[in-house]
Amino acid sequence: MDWVAGLPPGGDRSYNACLVIINRFSKTPIFLPCHKDDTAMDTALLIWNRVVSWTGIFTNIISDRDPKFTSALWTNLHQLFGTKLSFSTAYHPQTDGLAEE
Repeated sequence: MDWVAGLPPGGDRSYNACLVIINRFSKTPIFLPCHKDDTAMDTALLIWNRVVSWTGIFTNIISDRDPKFTSALWTNLHQLFGTKLSFSTAYHPQTDGLAEE
């Protein structure tokens, strides 16, 4: 899971970023338009409404150390759902390679 930011505003809501989620089993990409200044709550709701309702709750998430993923809200959500959150190592984006490509 990673963000692509700095995109030109587009769509009726002027999205300027994209959240990229890769299903590591099927290699299926999911691209969610969003805003670069979305909060952790905005991101959690986006994932819940657009992904979890379709795929079910994740068992493991690999992401960079973005503040949205290290917030107390995000940590509590993972504890609530029993999801394991793993962070890629700094300067080693290959850990989250599918989302980085």
